[in-house]
Amino acid sequence: MKYIKPILIVIIISFLTSCSKDYLDIKPESDIVPEDYLKEESQLDAYAVDMYDLFPTHDQWDFGTFGIDTNTDNMAGVDYDSKYVPGQWKVSQTGGDWSFTNIYKCNYFLNNVLPSWKNNEIAGSLTGIEQAIGEIYFFRAYEYFNKVQALGDFPIIKTTLSDNKEELTEASKRDPRTDVVRFILSDLDSASVLMSNGSKNRLSQASALLMKSRVALYEATWLKYFKNTAFVPNGTGWPGKEKEYNQNYQYPSGSIEAEIDWLLDQAMNAASQVANSYQLTPNNGVLQQSVSDSQNSYFDMFSAEDMSVYDEVILWRDYDKGLGITNNVPVNSQKGNFGIGLTKGMVDSFLMSNGLPIYANNSGYEGDDYITDVRQNRDGRLWLFLKEPGQKNILYESSVGTHGTPVEPIPDITKSGSTETYTTGYTIRKGLNYDQAQTDNGGGSVGSLVFRAVEAYLNYIEASYEKNGTLDGTAKQYWEQIRTRANVNPDFQLTIAATDMQQEALGDWGAYSAGQLIDPTLYNIRRERRSELMAEGLREMDLKRWRSMDQLISDPYHIEGFKLWGPMQEWYSDLVYDTSSANVSSPSRSEYLRPYEKTGNELVYEGYSWAMAHYLKPIAMQHFLITSENNDVNSSPVYQNPGWPTSANEGPHDIN
Repeated sequence: MKYIKPILIVIIISFLTSCSKDYLDIKPESDIVPEDYLKEESQLDAYAVDMYDLFPTHDQWDFGTFGIDTNTDNMAGVDYDSKYVPGQWKVSQTGGDWSFTNIYKCNYFLNNVLPSWKNNEIAGSLTGIEQAIGEIYFFRAYEYFNKVQALGDFPIIKTTLSDNKEELTEASKRDPRTDVVRFILSDLDSASVLMSNGSKNRLSQASALLMKSRVALYEATWLKYFKNTAFVPNGTGWPGKEKEYNQNYQYPSGSIEAEIDWLLDQAMNAASQVANSYQLTPNNGVLQQSVSDSQNSYFDMFSAEDMSVYDEVILWRDYDKGLGITNNVPVNSQKGNFGIGLTKGMVDSFLMSNGLPIYANNSGYEGDDYITDVRQNRDGRLWLFLKEPGQKNILYESSVGTHGTPVEPIPDITKSGSTETYTTGYTIRKGLNYDQAQTDNGGGSVGSLVFRAVEAYLNYIEASYEKNGTLDGTAKQYWEQIRTRANVNPDFQLTIAATDMQQEALGDWGAYSAGQLIDPTLYNIRRERRSELMAEGLREMDLKRWRSMDQLISDPYHIEGFKLWGPMQEWYSDLVYDTSSANVSSPSRSEYLRPYEKTGNELVYEGYSWAMAHYLKPIAMQHFLITSENNDVNSSPVYQNPGWPTSANEGPHDIN
């Protein structure tokens, strides 16, 4: 991965690629890692740069980060996800998220570097040395946050451990998630102190603060919506209570309510520091369709080769064809988005430009008979990013690019199983670059966004309302700025007054928490986040922390796309339905395309369902066995997540 341009970095730490045991990681062999390694700034820098692969960024051939939201209520891919079929997701024998490789890498660095740094034994500039140390603190926090999202409670390990079973087994005790989050926030505090705000291809103080706001808001809302359940420490049925080492657990703030309040304060403080320092990229409302049209900075920000020019961008990954570091996002954004489409629910949730929901009286909604109608008078983000047949995808011609799609075609919805299909009929142009040279197959060099400041604005707004039940002046200001940039009426109170939660629930899982509809103000805060961060990889995280899938247990959800069985059916002459070889869903099921309900043989033919256990992932059996006595899983200090069994190849059980 290349974050620094245009240099090649030779990293002499190949030992990091394979230094893990089945349970925890062991120290690299001394003949591979010299004792005098990590004694120079350049070595610290190389080590830190190697960790940047932890970030999700554009791969060479797919739709990159713009496809991460697939398999949510926002986006649908070629295939459905088995997690929406209770019983199909099962405990595995080996592997999974119970791993410590990246944590070990960070601990090895910190255990070796911190003493040398404090004793002034590292050669190089103090600024560069502290930057690298700060980055490793950040990456340890980032990896631990991945563990919290996947597994909840997790062992806090700050040192490298010897290859001793007793020591490793003891270290496998799971710390309650609230303590893990406190540890994460502490590491992010260290990172923010040590790092500077320099190159946007490297982590910065702003990156650490933005991440802190994300983590604190995540945990605060998780604790709020899962309170009194097995998914929070001391909740009813919490499996941590089964182990003696957690039986007397107390929240750091004294109670779960106080912990939520403290976390929301942390989120607001960190978010405001970022939002007050970074301006939003302007949106002039122009969808460029000729070389003489004004360029739109907001549109260009998502597909620029150089993203450093945008104040809103805090961290991005650089690509360089000359170095062989490329992606295929420009090609896939001009076609069917690598088989990934927006859902009807996502499209319908966007407001009208006047601030009214589409169903409101006098909203001005033109309907959805054609994609052209859908885009008319809508939130400027939908109008800008939803593709429509006949629009130009290439404005600057080049002999280099050979895989471009110069003009947006009628959506090809019948290529079942192909990444070239338009799965829902709706596709986006986030990531689309008008330069034909970018369409050299697999040879694009558009950047990949990692952090942008608008998330801090959104985090503050949500944390402010969750904490106080009202919006303070800062939250109101941030919200108005976001809506103004989106070319939507900034009067969010008008939107709130016109919101019908029964209507919103039809296409937005975020309308619910714990199976109950939320209030219109909180919903519109969530709507704003959904609209602004469309296709940026945070949707599943949000849905889980809001506990927004409970309703699927009793009321399965049907993924739908555009209105196929209206006038747009005239675009096609090869539609086949109501047979085992169908290539589209039947009009008898819905006038809207249902990509997973074509033949009747699909496991989600009756809709997406859910199991409470699916909010967290199961721990594989091997991790219980290798930390047990005589393969008795009950003797292991590790405990399974709520609802999941301690036997392989079994699905979850009911959670009372």
